[in-house]
Amino acid sequence: MNFCAHLDYQRVDALLNKTYEVVAAKGDTDLLRKAERAWIAFRDAECTYQTIGEEGGSLHSLEYSDCLTRLTRQRIQQLRTGGNE
Repeated sequence: MNFCAHLDYQRVDALLNKTYEVVAAKGDTDLLRKAERAWIAFRDAECTYQTIGEEGGSLHSLEYSDCLTRLTRQRIQQLRTGGNE
C-alpha cells in the first residue's frame, strides 16, 4: 500500500511539473517560482502536521503520501484556473 501511494504521488507530482511549465510559459516566471517554493514548503509542513499522530507507525508513510497527493492535486487545479476555483 505504501508503495502504491508513493507511486500515485509521483504521477501527480509529474503532472504538477508539466502544469507548472505550461503556466510558466504564459507569465512572470520569477513570481511563479517564488510562489511554488513557498507552496512546496507549505505542502510539506502541512502534511507533516496532518500526519503527526501517525509518526512512527506503519500508516505514516501511507498517510503522508496521500496528503502529498491530495494537496498536489489541489495545486494543479489552482495553477490551471489561475487561483480562481
